[in-house]
Amino acid sequence: MLFLTSEDIRQALPMKLSIECMRSAFSALSDGRADVPIRTHLSLSEGKGSALFMPVYLAETQKVAVKTVTVFKNNAQRAMPMIQALITVFDARDGRALAIMDGECLTALRTGAASGLATEILARQEAAVLAVFGAGAQARTQIEAVLTVRAVRKILIFDTDSVKARQLSAEISAQYKIEVIADNDQRKLQEADIICTATSSARPVFHNRYLKEGVHINGIGSYRPEMQEVPADTVARARIVVDSRQACLKEAGDLVRPIAQGKFSAAHIYAELGDIINAKLPGRQNAKEITFFKSVGNAVQDLVAADMVLQRAAEMGLGQKVDF
Repeated sequence: MLFLTSEDIRQALPMKLSIECMRSAFSALSDGRADVPIRTHLSLSEGKGSALFMPVYLAETQKVAVKTVTVFKNNAQRAMPMIQALITVFDARDGRALAIMDGECLTALRTGAASGLATEILARQEAAVLAVFGAGAQARTQIEAVLTVRAVRKILIFDTDSVKARQLSAEISAQYKIEVIADNDQRKLQEADIICTATSSARPVFHNRYLKEGVHINGIGSYRPEMQEVPADTVARARIVVDSRQACLKEAGDLVRPIAQGKFSAAHIYAELGDIINAKLPGRQNAKEITFFKSVGNAVQDLVAADMVLQRAAEMGLGQKVDF
């Protein structure tokens, strides 16, 4: 079995390639070529944490995988990541265990890549100002992915922890040589052409009234019905594109809550991203509409990305072989 660290994954899967992997993953998902059961969720430590188990089989890769994820919101107080994960990959032809890899790194990478792909497909071509809510690991790959597909000249970072926001601002500014501002004044949101929400918030992180016409939003933090990052009024006026219709209608608080409140029905969801990739439906209709990509994450993303990591690791001599 091959053991692959976060550094191995980063070397094997640059963001541009990861975005192309997501194109394949969402195409397969919406075409019905992937067998992806709804993930299992367990509440841990009296509600202080949770565990997710995400199995997937994709015949065209001849592989099956399971990702195990734990989420502990208070881990920052322990100087530990909020999200920790492992991905195990098996050969679907004979059942051999092929690899174990760092799921935290791969999750952040493929989640960012999904937003990058959605931004490429749905955001206005001239989009130049990015706003990011959240200053954790997910925020970094969201920024990297958006910068891969759009010529962004300015980034706004919003976070309840102003120290983390300033640290991320300095890091991104130095890395990309771009103007980055950490500021919780939401009036600045009126500048944003693209918004990424990457938080664990239970209530909306911005006000609908501050949005400009034509903004594109990537909502990736809310993955449980009790979580919500994007205001219901924003979702009601947006063209909604989801990663998985079935999963989002069960798990995405950004959709589940407004539907329960009677703001709109499930029919308000326009498409899965794979429907647009597969040319079954067009994307953005005009420059003024608000587009909203809602993702709760899907195991087919993990498997397609992991499969590419294994291919590249073999070519590049990455990873450590472990006998059991």
